[in-house]
Amino acid sequence: MNVFALLGARTLNVFRSWGHAAFFVLDLLRAAPASLRRFDLVVTQIHAIGNRSLVIILASGLAVGFVLALQMYYALAAYGAAESLGLIVNLALVRELGPVVTALLFAGRAGTSLTAEIGLMKAGEQLAAMELMAIDPKVRVLAPRFLAGIVSMPILAVLFSAVGILGAYVVAVLLIGVDAGNFWSIMQSKVDIWRDVGNGIVKSVVFGFAATCVALYQGFETEATPEGVAYATTHTVVIASLWVLGMDFILTALMFSAP
Repeated sequence: MNVFALLGARTLNVFRSWGHAAFFVLDLLRAAPASLRRFDLVVTQIHAIGNRSLVIILASGLAVGFVLALQMYYALAAYGAAESLGLIVNLALVRELGPVVTALLFAGRAGTSLTAEIGLMKAGEQLAAMELMAIDPKVRVLAPRFLAGIVSMPILAVLFSAVGILGAYVVAVLLIGVDAGNFWSIMQSKVDIWRDVGNGIVKSVVFGFAATCVALYQGFETEATPEGVAYATTHTVVIASLWVLGMDFILTALMFSAP
């Protein structure tokens, strides 16, 4: 009986935390329009979240493009389909690798930064001081970061995919010797701007929404201690990454299952 009572208590705590997080996200959505009146705050956070993540995103995209071109060329050449290299690389990047890898890097770099920043503001009682001055911290602090994360993610994902395609071009055309015209022409003829590129951008927007919400929630609800902030920071990476991977499967099934 004690085992069942413990299991029931744990289950109730999980559902209670999910409900609390859902109400937190609703509060962010309600606070977002008010924060748009101070759009300079959103722009500042776009710079802090997006621009400062640019180096790791571009470097990772270039490396992924290099490796993807090498792996795909040798696999396709074995079946006499090396002319499809440009198409395979493009679809892999814009559909999957661009949004997913960008979201994982975003959670590791920008997400942890957001969690630590909000957690330290809570530990320093800055959020409590705002409430005493009748300033809603969700409008003044959280909502601009929430909007900045949603805006930054698709831009970073597009740049990741673009740099990855250029990296694949360098390896395939300049190093291996694939025909440059064939590399680009099959890509232009077979990649659909709405079905492939558009759905990849939709994915990145959803991932940005999820990763930013997780980071802000962990920072806002953390214990106001150094240990609590450290735990929330590591928790952000784990939870955001799991959300991204889980939603990627669902979105891929919905977007690309039909012919």
